[in-house]
Amino acid sequence: MSYFDVASSAPLHPVARQALLASLDDGWADPSRLYREGRKARLLLDAAREAAAEAVGCRPDELVFTASGTRAVHEGIAGALAGRRRVGRHLVVSAVEHSAVLHSAAAHEHGGGAVTEVGVGREGAVSAAGYADALRPDTALACLQSANHEVGTVQPVAEVAEACRAAGVPLFVDAAQSLAWGPVAAGWSVLAGSAHKWGGPAGVGVLAVRKGVRFAPRGPADERESGRAAGFENIPAVVAAAASLRAVRAEAAGEAARLRELTDRMRARLPRLVPDVEVVGDPERRLPHLLTFSCLYVDGETVLHELDRAGFSVSSGSSCTSSTLTPSHVLRAMGVVSEGNVRVSLPLGVAEAEVERFLEVLPGVVRGVREKLGVPVAPADGDAEAVTVDAIGMTCPRPVIELARAIGRVRAGGTVTVVADDEVAAVDIPAWCFTQGHEYVGAAPGPDGAVAYEVRRAP
Repeated sequence: MSYFDVASSAPLHPVARQALLASLDDGWADPSRLYREGRKARLLLDAAREAAAEAVGCRPDELVFTASGTRAVHEGIAGALAGRRRVGRHLVVSAVEHSAVLHSAAAHEHGGGAVTEVGVGREGAVSAAGYADALRPDTALACLQSANHEVGTVQPVAEVAEACRAAGVPLFVDAAQSLAWGPVAAGWSVLAGSAHKWGGPAGVGVLAVRKGVRFAPRGPADERESGRAAGFENIPAVVAAAASLRAVRAEAAGEAARLRELTDRMRARLPRLVPDVEVVGDPERRLPHLLTFSCLYVDGETVLHELDRAGFSVSSGSSCTSSTLTPSHVLRAMGVVSEGNVRVSLPLGVAEAEVERFLEVLPGVVRGVREKLGVPVAPADGDAEAVTVDAIGMTCPRPVIELARAIGRVRAGGTVTVVADDEVAAVDIPAWCFTQGHEYVGAAPGPDGAVAYEVRRAP
């Protein structure tokens, strides 16, 4: 089985396993106690903190361990906002942040705060100018991921940090996806990461707060972890997390170029192997191991199942899956096709032959799914002036398939109106027009709460 989903969770690194087992005998006691067992536990905890801080690029006394990466995000954002509550209650986030950040933003807004969402381009990156424009005198905090978890685009953290510094606003960075590949660019104020993303054990997060940053931990006071992460430290897991981060970072230095060559190969060959496929994300400023593409006219859930049967574990930001009822907020913000979306994130040490086999298997999988759905061939030369398609009750990818069928019935310059009640159509119909070269005219209210999407056929 080829596991191509390390962006979700990486397998436990051998060094993490060794460190975990080795520290079970000495890391069980309370590190705040002064007797021998407590001192042993404290030594392990201090050594882990120093190793993690070195990898993150901060001082040991600036870093604490949390119960998860999500907890690090929530506690980091809440603490930074609370520390600057006298400045104001305005929060700035990007439209493509991880759900943990967006959930924190939603909670802040629900509590009476204000949130501004900065958009991205089709490659998934924000602009420093966009962040600068979003900052206000009452902005308490800005948030920006170091690299996107769905499409791999690396964000301009240094440039945004400079804009925030000029405005006197601290920058929170969710570095979960990038810490395995190197430290985040300088300029951040608060940073969060998650051990299971780099081959450490699940249930360990890191939260770093620079000295001088106003920070007020939320919740009841706790004497552990500088008061920023309540609860008894899981020292064996913390030791394993720090050891694996150091080990993975050393391997990544040599693997980055090789993995980038493999994903570059996939980016180049996929559009030739599979018709109507769009590779998304920035082709240059991206993580070396991650590739995302979307296939028109396929059911994303079936594609993932068929790839699983063929021996490949991948993930998807597609809305056409049983666990996802709405389009990926990342793909929606980028304005790219969401149906048939596949994310491949290669593990360190992956064999070239595994990637080649994936490229051999994928075309047949997509072709088989499209045949079952009755996907149309190239459009004919129709002569109708306008055609309306009733796609009410149809779910992704059916509305786009019906649009592709109908476009051949109208003349060049003619219009097709698709009436649909599937939320995904709002993303995929405009994206289909972009990839196929037709004009997306716009949307209007349709019957029974549906939406009418109008498309004009290209000459």
